Amino acid sequence: MSISTTVAASSSHIVRHGTMRLLGEYVAVGGVAYARNSRVILKTERGLEVGEVLCPATPQAVAQLSEPTRGDIVRQMTIEDLAREQQIKLQSRTWFETAVKLVGEHRLAMQVVDIEPLFGHERLVFYFLSEKRIDFRELVRSMAREFQTRIELRQIGVRDEAKLLADYGDCGKPVCCNTHMSVMPPVTMRMAKIQKSTLDPNKISGRCGRLKCCLRFEQDVYDEFLEQLPPVGARVVTSNGQGRVVVQEILARRLIVQFEDGRRLPVPLADILTRL
Repeated sequence: MSISTTVAASSSHIVRHGTMRLLGEYVAVGGVAYARNSRVILKTERGLEVGEVLCPATPQAVAQLSEPTRGDIVRQMTIEDLAREQQIKLQSRTWFETAVKLVGEHRLAMQVVDIEPLFGHERLVFYFLSEKRIDFRELVRSMAREFQTRIELRQIGVRDEAKLLADYGDCGKPVCCNTHMSVMPPVTMRMAKIQKSTLDPNKISGRCGRLKCCLRFEQDVYDEFLEQLPPVGARVVTSNGQGRVVVQEILARRLIVQFEDGRRLPVPLADILTRL
């Protein structure tokens, strides 16, 4: 069973929901405790949505959330709910095509990327790309007449597009932005240089065309080790004599030192006696 009949001390749960994989704290109606991976119907600020229970909302878990959404868990998904969810997915294809057609009729420089219909049909959310600000007020009116519900248009960037549409990365695993990531971290070319990755943009770019997020994941370790290593050009004293650092091997926590007699030798950080 995916629902526990025991009323938990806290009936709040961390739930993931929405096309953008939002995370929030939700209170179970009736104090029911839901098991991990339970699929549920939520009452959010936007309306009725489908969600996936991740864990109890302990203080430690809630502290990890950035701008959490909040609301209620209405019920476990029923067979009828699953059938309605499938119907909405099928209908979404037609809604998407209609939206693209309306954008063309209004001659707007925007690309519709995805559609998110709420389970309760309180609104349709359309995600789009555009290189500039768009006045889409007339488009929204046309969509509201066509779809007979509230319309929300959200402009996104290429990283968000990958989060919505990408499947697998070069590593062969599902893309991070569509699995465990809830916040897009900043990634810089400096990180690629420090990690001695190839600087070929085609090899260090992800499905979004931007630098891969995994460069950011590893950077904290590189920064920690860099603080411990003498910089390139520093003069050091080792058990083999004095020399100058010419290369840092960061992950190995080792230096290539050129000694006064011209020799270049690898020296572990532990063998550095002092810096001059």
